[in-house]
Amino acid sequence: MTRHLLVVGAQRCGTTYLHSLLDAHPEVTMARPPRPEPKVFLRADSEERGLGWYRDTYFAHATDEQVLGEKSTSYIEVPEAAGRALRVLGPDTLVLAMLRDPVARAVSNFRFSTDNGLEQRPLETALRENLAAPAAWDAAATSVSPFAYLERGRYADHLEPWYDAFPSTTHVLFLQDLLDDDEAVGTLFRRLGVDPDFRPTDATRLNESSEPVSDLPADLVEAMREYFAPNNLALSRRLGRQLPWWPDPYPE
Repeated sequence: MTRHLLVVGAQRCGTTYLHSLLDAHPEVTMARPPRPEPKVFLRADSEERGLGWYRDTYFAHATDEQVLGEKSTSYIEVPEAAGRALRVLGPDTLVLAMLRDPVARAVSNFRFSTDNGLEQRPLETALRENLAAPAAWDAAATSVSPFAYLERGRYADHLEPWYDAFPSTTHVLFLQDLLDDDEAVGTLFRRLGVDPDFRPTDATRLNESSEPVSDLPADLVEAMREYFAPNNLALSRRLGRQLPWWPDPYPE
């Protein structure tokens, strides 16, 4: 039986690497073309178009793979996307969220926005101003704000609609776990119901390099850590484990 898989985000958390791991597996195929990301369930007409259109449009290349997957990292930020995906793909859909230290993610997001000509401010200015208030952005130009450096790292808030829609099939992955622990890759494949012993030889490790968080002023880093603390706590409780980037132990 073929199952659907959605990699819903988060941006700048190693989802390109995750996509390459998944697409390399012989029992999994990912939506094509991968760029631009499909973002099907951001559209209000996705339910009207339906499952047949979805498969014909993005999986015409599929043969006998067991899992048909899509990576669209904007999904995690748009609550309506979860309900639309549920109604089109069904409750058996697998949902993966790839996460990393939200402070490092924020810096990586800034680099991406700068490299793509969307951001003109210096890094420190952009982050301090983001702590003060969200920045305006052109919704006609991008599907989500290119300046939501901090808001995007409130993972616990963003995941709730997905847990509501897919309570037993939504799973969180941590970038550092996949990079450091080979067994984490096997666990991922086992969760998908495919051969857990397969290991790709050419997975693309984008977004892997460490970002220069240590170069930021200490007071700014502390302010960002405080900003994320309530969400880190909520996520830790939701998952029942300590977060890789958060030194505080999981509160029993």
